[in-house]
Amino acid sequence: MKFYQVDSFTDKLFGGNPAAVCLVKGEWPCEGLMQTIAAENNLSETAFVLDNNGKLSIRWFTPKVEVPLCGHATLAAAHVLFNHEGAKGNELVFDSINHALRVFIEDNMLVLDFPRSHIWQIPLDTHLDCFNYAPREVWRSEDEYLLIFYNQDQIENAVCDLAKAAKIDLSGIIITAKASTPGIDFVSRYFGPKIGIDEDPVTGSAHTLLVPYWQNVMNKSKFDALQLSKRGGRLFCRADEDRVKIGGKAVTFAIGEILL
Repeated sequence: MKFYQVDSFTDKLFGGNPAAVCLVKGEWPCEGLMQTIAAENNLSETAFVLDNNGKLSIRWFTPKVEVPLCGHATLAAAHVLFNHEGAKGNELVFDSINHALRVFIEDNMLVLDFPRSHIWQIPLDTHLDCFNYAPREVWRSEDEYLLIFYNQDQIENAVCDLAKAAKIDLSGIIITAKASTPGIDFVSRYFGPKIGIDEDPVTGSAHTLLVPYWQNVMNKSKFDALQLSKRGGRLFCRADEDRVKIGGKAVTFAIGEILL
């Protein structure tokens, strides 16, 4: 099985979020094998891409579970197909479990075209006491919690109790605040120990929640965003009706084969 490792949402090696991309021929391997490969890779996500006579399908696995959507590994997959596998034109469409996902080239970047997440506010007195700061608002989607903090310093210095966070009823927790960094609109971090990701370096799919929230707060539709993990990453986002466009760059780290 042909294998790539790509750093997504960065223009420099060892930045952004590393993802594995495995190219599948013929038909999907059994789920157990894909999960075992993802655990062996030990990255936040491994993407498996199946090309069936030009029709692309994609699936994503953390070291523990299959997930319904992943931004940085989709960006990595598109980078591989455009830069190493001879994909023509400036657009790709991946079929996934729940959605058709478009990735296109614009302004020398790869842009993810993802469905906008529906979010709603919930009471502050929830069980989300996983951090050393208390949020000022709590929101959620079908899959993740979104905690709003007071300032960028709190996001930078937040400490997550991973044992508590692993017991929540949703996949992960996004924390965010308005940015104090010049030229940046909002900052965020993502924690998902329940699904095998203590802290994700850069989380494209989280911005399908973040963009709708900040669009309502800031009354604008275009955003420069920073994810403040140790590796960090920059995302260029815009709201477009029921879609969120998430742009970034990617760099290839490794090319090889998995011997099964």
